[in-house]
Amino acid sequence: MTEVQTIQSLSAAGQVEGQVLAGGTLLMRQVNYAPQEVPKILRITDPAFRQIGRVGGQVSLGAGVSMSQVIAAPELAALAPAARAIGGPAIRNMATVGGNLFAPHPYGDFTTALLAIGAQVQWADGRTEDIEVFLANRANARGVVAAVLIDPPRGEALRFAKVARTKPKGVSVLSIAVLINGSGRQVLSARITFGAMGATPLRAKAAEAALAGATLDVGGVAAACAACTNDLNPADDALASAWYRREVAPIHLRRLLLGET
Repeated sequence: MTEVQTIQSLSAAGQVEGQVLAGGTLLMRQVNYAPQEVPKILRITDPAFRQIGRVGGQVSLGAGVSMSQVIAAPELAALAPAARAIGGPAIRNMATVGGNLFAPHPYGDFTTALLAIGAQVQWADGRTEDIEVFLANRANARGVVAAVLIDPPRGEALRFAKVARTKPKGVSVLSIAVLINGSGRQVLSARITFGAMGATPLRAKAAEAALAGATLDVGGVAAACAACTNDLNPADDALASAWYRREVAPIHLRRLLLGET
């Protein structure tokens, strides 16, 4: 195991062939069951890695910030429902923002919410990358993520729902996050994202376009719900078939938009 003591040395650590140990909820399982796939573990002891702070007008979440820290932070109240959807209390004490960014299907529900609010991913080498770009290139990503920068949404602008067969701790059949910019029941614009409906969380851009200018009522959200699976690529797995996910996604999106969840 290699220890990294400062954020400034994270970039150099990224050149090491290995994986970062944050909460360990996924990595240690990989170590225990497939040790040949993890040549070296990087442990980051820099306190900044686990702090919530301010950078300009944005909130910075260190990649080692846990789901429990997110829930406890008043300025992150809009993200608390997504953080609570991650396992039980013991898991939330360990699971981190950075780990969730790299969590494969069917995990990564918190990242679905980060994608909806347009988070920025800050790398240890100083790069800052839009989360949508990060997710598109995640499979080939190299380096260490130091933090995530966000503009926390206010009030009920962010809505989140997790669909699971086993509650409250089961992994998701799918998850949905919607960021609404509107006035009353009128939607001016929206970002709609789905988790567990592709290799990474994905935006439903056809649904976003259909919801812009609509009202949040049964008739107003119908077109967005009908189009919501156009940009998704769900897989067949032990939890559900791709067909099932496509069938239920519009139903759960409609319930979320109408406040029925």
